[in-house]
Amino acid sequence: MAGLGLTGGSLWVAQNGLSGIQPRDTDQLPIRVETLDARGSSAGETAVPTPGTVTVVDLFATWCAPCDDQLEILDAIRSEYTDVSFVSVTNERPSETLTRADISEWWNRNGGAWTVGLDPGSELLAAFGADGLPYIAIVDESGTVQFGHSGLAEDETLRDELDALV
Repeated sequence: MAGLGLTGGSLWVAQNGLSGIQPRDTDQLPIRVETLDARGSSAGETAVPTPGTVTVVDLFATWCAPCDDQLEILDAIRSEYTDVSFVSVTNERPSETLTRADISEWWNRNGGAWTVGLDPGSELLAAFGADGLPYIAIVDESGTVQFGHSGLAEDETLRDELDALV
């Protein structure tokens, strides 16, 4: 079982790899991340958040059970917001035990259908000050974070936040 805590502005998690996150200033957004070949996503890289576009940033991990539910909620509302960019990013580090293909398979199995990326240095977690997973941030067109939420964000909450921006 993972333990999670915030100490002196630094996020730490025992097991599953969120340790070592140092806070960053969101003025340093966007951050470029590697993207994966999966449903709705192609291998390459992208800027997170998407410059000039309202962006929903979903920070997740394949070991995080509530992250499965968060993907389902995002998939349910995504079609209502065609001018909004959706990006999901994990800070898991591809290795022999968890490959890029494994992450892509998890993504496909859990209904992801938009850009999915990797942030093995946890730069996005630090930039958003995420203190748990899943973590949802909504960033406006100018790159200002308008909403941040640790834990499962319900569809009504996300709709209210997005409706205020689009």
